[in-house]
Parts: sequence; C-alpha cells; structure tokens
Amino acid sequence: MQPFFAKRFAQVEPSFIREILKVAMNPDVISFAGGLPNPAFFPHQELAQASASVLADTSNGALQYAASEGFAPLREFIAKRYWQQYGMTVSPDNILITNGSQQALDLLGKVLVDEGDKLIIEEPGYLGAIQALSVYQPIFQGVALKEEGLDLPALDSLLAEPDHAKLLYGVTNFQNPTGLSYSLENRQGVAERLIKNNVLMIEDNPYGELRFEGEHLPPIAKLAPENVVLLGSFSKVVAPSFRLGWMLMPDWLCQKVIIAKQASDLHTNGFVQQVLYSYLQAHDLDEHIEKIRTVYGRQKIAMEQALLKYCPSIEFTRPEGGMFLWLKLPAHIDAMALFDHAISEGMAFVPGQPFYIRPDILNTARLSYAGADEATIVEGIKRLGKVLQQLV
Repeated sequence: MQPFFAKRFAQVEPSFIREILKVAMNPDVISFAGGLPNPAFFPHQELAQASASVLADTSNGALQYAASEGFAPLREFIAKRYWQQYGMTVSPDNILITNGSQQALDLLGKVLVDEGDKLIIEEPGYLGAIQALSVYQPIFQGVALKEEGLDLPALDSLLAEPDHAKLLYGVTNFQNPTGLSYSLENRQGVAERLIKNNVLMIEDNPYGELRFEGEHLPPIAKLAPENVVLLGSFSKVVAPSFRLGWMLMPDWLCQKVIIAKQASDLHTNGFVQQVLYSYLQAHDLDEHIEKIRTVYGRQKIAMEQALLKYCPSIEFTRPEGGMFLWLKLPAHIDAMALFDHAISEGMAFVPGQPFYIRPDILNTARLSYAGADEATIVEGIKRLGKVLQQLV
C-alpha cells in the first residue's frame, strides 16, 4: 500500500472536544462540555424574513459567485462597529470574511508558518487553534495565562531567544478554556513587546461582545495595529451554523491572505453573507446581544453558586463574560478519570489536559454555562459533586 498521507498530518490529532460531544449527545446527560451558544437566542423568524428578502431580489447576485474578500456592505458594517465600540479607524479593505474564525487560523497558518517555526500560545490554550495550526508543524511554546493575562516575564524569556517566535496566538477576552481576560495593563505590555520584537499576534476575539460585568477593553490590535491580526465571529451572537467570521489585517498582510483564501475556497458563502447583512440592517444587534448577556450572566452566577455549594474542594475562575469556567480540581484527581465517572452519573465536561502543551497537568477541566438553564446547571453540578465525593 502506498504511503498516501502527507507527513504533516502525522502529529495532528482529532478534535478532543468533538469526540467528547459524541458521548455527551445522550439526552439523559447534562452536558457542560460544548462551547455551544444557547439556541434560545437564535433569531429564527428574523433570519427567515431576511432569507426571503434576499431571495426575492433577483438583482443582488446572492446566488452568483462572490468576491473573495467578502460582501462589501457586511465588511463596512464590521468596520463601523470597530469605531463605535473601540474608536478604531478601520478600512473595510483590511477585513476579510472567512468561513468562521477557524478558517482564518488555517489561512494564517498557510501564509505565515513553516515547519519548525516557533509559535507562542497561551497555556492552557484554545484547542481549535492548536489543532488548526498543528497542520503546519510549528514548535508550540506555552506561556502561562494568569488572572491578569499573559505571564509577561515568561514571554520576555521566550522573546530573548536569538531565533524567537514570530507569531503569538491569544484570546484576550473571556478566553477559551479559562474565561480569563487580559487586563488593560497586560494588553499594553503585550503590545509593547510585539512592536519591540517584531512579532505578529493573532488576537482571537469570538467572545468579546459577551461581557456582562466590568468595562470593555480595547483590543491589542488598537494598541499595535501593524503587529496584530484581529479575528471576529458572528457565531456566538447570531448563528454558529452560518460559519461567518472575519479577520482584520494590517496592509502588509492582506494580499497574501486573500491569495490563500482564493486557493482555499474562492469565497465564503455569499448568500449567507447577504442574509446576515439584511438581518443586521433590519434589527438592532446590540439589543439582541444584551438579551444574551443578561441570561449568560445569570447562568454563570448559578454555576458559581452551585460549585461553592456542591463542590467546595474545587477552585474556579470568575469570568466577567463569555461562556466558560475553568476548574482546578484537587491535586490527586485526574480529570480524565473524573469524566468517565461523571458520564455514568449523567453529567459531562471537558477535561483540561488537551488544552496544554505539557501533558502532565491532569487536574483541570472546562465547563460551559451558556447552553443550560439555571435549574439544569444546578442539577448538573450536583451530579459532579456526587462523583467528586466518590473519588475523595
């Protein structure tokens, strides 16, 4: 038999979370495993009206091939929103619509990463980014994520290497998996180091709109615009199945990424882009997001209170937004083993080990509070507490 597979796929693992979700699909299992938006907030009727409107207009080219860069009015909407939210002057020409922010990671890997390149990533870090970028065979270097953001002294140590990494990946708001956010001081510190050391950061921001406590902070892209690619997504605030994300790039990077996009899929679904834009024109996105924030905030509080009551031996993060809590279990408990016991009790979560480059950290886990109501959250945490008692 011929060795058909490319060498670069030898080290690429299947998505651990996707495999767990198969187990958690049982309707009797209360799952906090998937980072799934709450389907109660999908605007079904509004999107149906937008779809009908777009299809009724035979002059809009919605069913024809489209521009690789994306639907121009949608890119203009995104650019204006950056000004409204952060005071960032953004040209639509620097925005590329992608098939979810996951494709943006793949395109950046194609354009920027050679085999053996060093790539700095938060630890624990977003598993989807690790998987997408692993295809291009970098050497991942982990920097611990702390309460205030990246461990800057540890980052300095890596950047002091003569052949230091040219890329840094991070989720600055309500990080997946920890729920932590970079402080303003930490963002400023990262920006200074990017500029000083000529490093490009991939700043992933799928959860930034979902803040329900505290104040919005500027993206690092505002502080170091030539050294940051800022990723965004409509998946968490409108509809994940649309697979509509985008990347805001500095001028020097745009053309190469557009070429990679053309080689990948020509363009993102043009019909869906127009449907989304029609919806955004007819409805107040901020009003819609505020409903999500309010409910997620209540669900987060319910999970925190349930953990304090039923799992007092667990430490956990206290995010101000997003979809996740990060657990630190007692040192002797292996989260993988705990997962097997939890499934038998009808409860699921994501063990933390796959989020680390170092395989020896076993006692962490991720919970998502976004997809379950408060009563279900309490019952699920109660089941987790029962399993923990059995393993003490």
